[in-house]
Amino acid sequence: MTGDQRKIFVTSALPYANGSIHIGHLLEAIQTDIWVRFQKIRGHDCLYLCADDAHGTPIMLSAEQEGVTPETLIARVHAEHQRDYAGFEIGFDNFYTTHSRENREFAETIYTRLNEKGYIKRRTIKQFYDPVKEMFLPDRFIRGECPFCRAQEQYGDSCEACNRTYAPTDLVNPVSSVSGATPIEKESEHYFFNLPEFESVLQDWIRAGRLQPEVANKLDEWFEAGLKEWDISRDTPYFGFEIPGAPGKYFYVWVDAPMGYFASLKNLLDREGLDVAAFIAADSAAEMYHFIGKDIMYFHTLFWPAVLHGSNHRMPTNVFVHGFLTVDGQKMSKSRGTFINARTYLDHLDPEYLRYYFAAKSGGGVDDIDLNLNDFQQRVNADLVGKVVNIASRCAGFINKRFAGQLGAVVHDEGLLEEFVAAGESIAASCEAREYAKAMRGIMALADRANQYIDRHKPWVIAKEDGRDDELQNICSTALNLFRILIIYLKPVLPGLAENSEAFLDIQPLSWDDLSAPLLNHRIKKFKPLLARVEKDKIDAVIEDSKENLLIN
Repeated sequence: MTGDQRKIFVTSALPYANGSIHIGHLLEAIQTDIWVRFQKIRGHDCLYLCADDAHGTPIMLSAEQEGVTPETLIARVHAEHQRDYAGFEIGFDNFYTTHSRENREFAETIYTRLNEKGYIKRRTIKQFYDPVKEMFLPDRFIRGECPFCRAQEQYGDSCEACNRTYAPTDLVNPVSSVSGATPIEKESEHYFFNLPEFESVLQDWIRAGRLQPEVANKLDEWFEAGLKEWDISRDTPYFGFEIPGAPGKYFYVWVDAPMGYFASLKNLLDREGLDVAAFIAADSAAEMYHFIGKDIMYFHTLFWPAVLHGSNHRMPTNVFVHGFLTVDGQKMSKSRGTFINARTYLDHLDPEYLRYYFAAKSGGGVDDIDLNLNDFQQRVNADLVGKVVNIASRCAGFINKRFAGQLGAVVHDEGLLEEFVAAGESIAASCEAREYAKAMRGIMALADRANQYIDRHKPWVIAKEDGRDDELQNICSTALNLFRILIIYLKPVLPGLAENSEAFLDIQPLSWDDLSAPLLNHRIKKFKPLLARVEKDKIDAVIEDSKENLLIN
């Protein structure tokens, strides 16, 4: 164990149960998974929870189009999402759904507490109504011009260009996405959460220094503009949970979606006979972290913490915000074949390539990350194949053929081994801060040192000289021990490579505590290639298939 054991609860944003997992989703899932695996390999009690966001009008309308029930649609998508995340080695402790008994309980309990404390208000509002479809339009089914920055083709609840939120009726030149008609205004009674009441609580939470500077600065802008009451209700027809005591009124999807984090946790802990309160009660000593994209920052850093505080639950320890994913410097595009679904990628390429590349590009801030496909190929081939795996492939053959797989009894260069172990402190600090790019640079610098060590001692020359067998065995054994340390550092990023390396070295699963205990007088298995090179034709096939998916759909 490294230090005191921490109890940690981690989430990724919930994918919507209305479409496939794509590489944009995977950026966040991989960043989160690396952090969780790092905490686990360090010996901490860390749980990774997620779920499908299964409510809202889009689900209802999609199911209607397919001629199935919403429950049938979300069940099918749930299975697909689980399969695709598993394909990228995302190690959820539980992947659940917001359309669940547990989530209904949380939604009703939290709402009831807020209502009893006077944080819920009712008033009649005018909202958009589709005269053709004869239904009130949810925010995401109205498009128009942002009232703040004038960006075109924005949704009715928030602007993707400036990240501001607003009422759908504030949109300029609104259009119904359902029928294409110009919506009309109609009156309806709605329920509001009194967010301004929590301004001082939120300010204190933010001033605790827990948020990224860019996020805290953005929140300051929102406070200066003034917090607004939050409309938490939607009118029937709507697929979701009905508000207690309010027939025909449903919780807005963004109300019960983050509660899905708790529902997924409770579903897991109930199976294990454990109490969810240990993680979510107001006085919980556990840590709670959310990994999210910058487009949903308002919900996670204002609404959600306020709802939690108002309902006597703990507030997040931190909310880690990341930027968007671009491909070759541009927004993902279906026509260019760069809107890549997880399944399309997996049909042609090893998931570990993408895991490593995202790690190598992630700096812990909210800047956008670019997947440059040429750089992707070159970096994976140079770093993973040319540097890391190369260490094992250069030395394992001598151990297998000359020494029946037996590693030497002594370390040939103790100073170099100690240098590799000592580097763990800075690599761990970078991983903890989610500065994965910095960690990867440090790891690859060590891989260079290991290859230089092999180059300097030339085992292929020593192998031809009489009387130097012990030296040959100890040099190659030392190089393989350096490789083993690198695998420990890379294990949160590349669990598949780690598992194959553990099998080759014939050892138990590696943890951070294994750094300083070299393998000596130990028999390894026959070496098999651990990772193939990225070939350009495979990348081209992913792009072509993504274009074909557009034609099929």
